[in-house]
Amino acid sequence: MKRISDIITRNKTAVTVEDGTIYKQVTIRTNYKGVTLRGTKEGSTIGTKNQFSVSGGQFILSRIDARNGAFGIIPDELEGAIITNDFLAFDINEDEVEREFFNVFLQSPIFLEACIKASRGNTNRKRVNEKFFLNYEINLPPLAEQHQLIKKINTARAHLSIAQHEIAHQEALLGKLKQAILQEAIQGKLTEDWRATHPDTEPAAELLKRIQKEKAQLIADKKLRKEKPLPKITPEEIPFDIPENWEWCRFGTYALFERGKFSARPRGDKRFFGGPYPFIQIGSLDKHGSVITSSPQTLNEEGLAVSKIFEAGTIAIAIVGGTIGNLGVLGKNMCFTDSVVGVRPTGLTNQDFILQMLRSKQSEIQFAAYQRSGQPNISLPNLTDLLIPLPPLTEQAAIVERVEALMETCRALEKEIDHSRTHAAHLLQAVLKEAFASTSPQKNLVRAEETRIIREALKK
Repeated sequence: MKRISDIITRNKTAVTVEDGTIYKQVTIRTNYKGVTLRGTKEGSTIGTKNQFSVSGGQFILSRIDARNGAFGIIPDELEGAIITNDFLAFDINEDEVEREFFNVFLQSPIFLEACIKASRGNTNRKRVNEKFFLNYEINLPPLAEQHQLIKKINTARAHLSIAQHEIAHQEALLGKLKQAILQEAIQGKLTEDWRATHPDTEPAAELLKRIQKEKAQLIADKKLRKEKPLPKITPEEIPFDIPENWEWCRFGTYALFERGKFSARPRGDKRFFGGPYPFIQIGSLDKHGSVITSSPQTLNEEGLAVSKIFEAGTIAIAIVGGTIGNLGVLGKNMCFTDSVVGVRPTGLTNQDFILQMLRSKQSEIQFAAYQRSGQPNISLPNLTDLLIPLPPLTEQAAIVERVEALMETCRALEKEIDHSRTHAAHLLQAVLKEAFASTSPQKNLVRAEETRIIREALKK
């Protein structure tokens, strides 16, 4: 057993703060997040004149927040920084503890327990009692064993790093595969054989005529506002060739768009909230177009009066800032904010095909163009102006079926990647158990360090 005072020694290098001198100040983040520069100040602006100087490589902890993991090693760039008496700085006794082993040991439950037990006082005014802390006893293997343990840990980390790199590479390839599937879908390449066996399919041009006729009737019945003419498509806009019976068109020509209606927020005005009507905002949308079945808020009758219910199957599209292009499919009737536009289902459109179109690289590029332009949001006309390659309605269904089959294969590959990640972590854990097996007094530390090192390695 060793006392903490055997492995670290308090360093009290006093400094008198002088006017006209610039000083670096230190802060220690909680939850093991380390020591960083809080900022620099001119001496005349610093109230406490009697402080202490610290050096790179020293160990430092916060008297107040050590029990919350506020301690760490001072980086070299903070050499000469100053601290008040609210911090304790120590030199590491490398005759007793190897520095690398000490860095590992700092994040163990054993060390945190010492900080918690040494923190005395009322709940909100607990501070580390230095004497109790330094006299706290810990299990510590001899230097030779520490050195061997660190070598084994570092070797295991290196193997895990290689595995993680390969897993990340596989994930990147899988992402490219998904985009390639969607791109081939919207170019008609996935259904070349389907078209060969369905030569009498109604061309997309005829589908567009029927859609326009239906919209005209909805306008006449005052169920739909009259639409502004959409811009003509120029040859320069067309990015690739499409099959003969397809058509390039504006999204608004094919789909029925409607902007959400409601701008109040629960924090600002609560009188509309707390009723039976599900209400979502852009936080419910994601890059994948997931089905939304629950909502963080609900509207009451007063809220519904200033909002609008969109039917299940509506595709929600975010039109604000960095969320532009995020998607969601309503799993039930819901209301949503005016920062979202809905693509409503009709008898002449295929919602699954529209979702695939919106997730494709073609749409992603067009959405990204608005983000790069510096616009904080996109308007409804921006969405309706999006250029899309439109297949016949029956071929849209065939495309959806084939894309879904290929995406199911991608999901199986994702599971394999997740399995590889878990397997890599288990391999590291096995190496750590073997590395620490000979240090029986350290069993609790070993288990803690195994868990921590795996967790940290997987974060990197």
